[in-house]
Amino acid sequence: MDTFSGIDRFLRDLLAGIGLHPDFVAVLLKFAAAAALGVTAASIAIILIWAERKLVARIQDRLGPNRVGPFGLLQTIADALKLLTKEVLIPQGADRIVFQLAPLLVVASVVAVWAVMPLAPGLVGSDVNVGLLYVISIGAVGTLGVMLAGMSSNNKYALLGAFRTVAQLVSYAVPMILALLVPALLAGSMGMADIVEAQSEFPFLLLAPLAAVIFLVSSIAEVGRAPFDLLEAESEIVAGYHIEYSGMAFGMFFVGEFVHAFTISALTTVIFLGGWQGPGVQDYPLLGLLYFVLKTGLVYFVVIWVRGTFPRIRIDQMNAFNWKFITPLALVVLMVTAVVDKLPVGGGLNRLLWHLSANAVVVLLTLVALRVYARAVREAAAPGEPEQAPRPEPAGG
Repeated sequence: MDTFSGIDRFLRDLLAGIGLHPDFVAVLLKFAAAAALGVTAASIAIILIWAERKLVARIQDRLGPNRVGPFGLLQTIADALKLLTKEVLIPQGADRIVFQLAPLLVVASVVAVWAVMPLAPGLVGSDVNVGLLYVISIGAVGTLGVMLAGMSSNNKYALLGAFRTVAQLVSYAVPMILALLVPALLAGSMGMADIVEAQSEFPFLLLAPLAAVIFLVSSIAEVGRAPFDLLEAESEIVAGYHIEYSGMAFGMFFVGEFVHAFTISALTTVIFLGGWQGPGVQDYPLLGLLYFVLKTGLVYFVVIWVRGTFPRIRIDQMNAFNWKFITPLALVVLMVTAVVDKLPVGGGLNRLLWHLSANAVVVLLTLVALRVYARAVREAAAPGEPEQAPRPEPAGG
């Protein structure tokens, strides 16, 4: 019996020993586990906000929080207390019920993803056989929350932010879903635990590196982080869809963004990095939880690195990047993976080499296509370019 099954059996025996009915004990433990997982996932934002502010500051040659508490550790707590003491104002003419429901939907949709996240062997909230479908569907609830926030605020800038939500979040869901089909094909299942188990020999990052990159990029766009932070482009639409929110209602959008960024890092770990897989896990299941946290932290660092490095792109560039590049590439990767995996290539190292070779060919063809496209764009723009005036001869020349 592993560690987590032993804990579950101990709690069941303890509650049954005080006279509780076994069915009531099962329901009680389900609610307790859901509450513990939800509170932990939401509370981790306190650490994430501090860590991200410090890392982005170092990337941009700044210090970051360094006044409140040692190394600025208490700065996030001070900010949370400030938000809790501020009044939540509802603008005149706003739809009050929808206005107050929107931030709850945003946070709940992110926390709910953790219900199917396998954290360690035997440690998963609900091991459903359509885990990937659940992740995609529950993510749409967050998009709905952002749209409701913009549409219920009775503010044209918030409404414009909601329109950009439709253009961005819905668009980038297409390549993300296509990228998620690749590990489902490789594992032969849509269950999150089954996908982790299928990576016992090789992580899917090695079998499908292009799908992993597409998933991470489209997920960053789904979160609305730089360089895809068009939802709240301050220089164009003030603060975006949450311009009318104040107090803890605004704080919930803030928390939802940071937890969502960490959640996509955890999803990348589970789907492409083997999740809790690692040496010694079969003998010591708690090691699986450590491996999961370390891998997720590494991916989260990459997400922070991207945010602190790249500037915001224009909305036309964002849509062109999605529909003209990422989505066609995701379709090609999906078809190539399906064909290669159905060939009689065997398993083990042979399967790895075939998939890596196929990804390398796709990368090479993509670079050639981009070169041809760039040349065609330059040639099309050349006739319209104004002629350069001849340089004056230097005096005395």
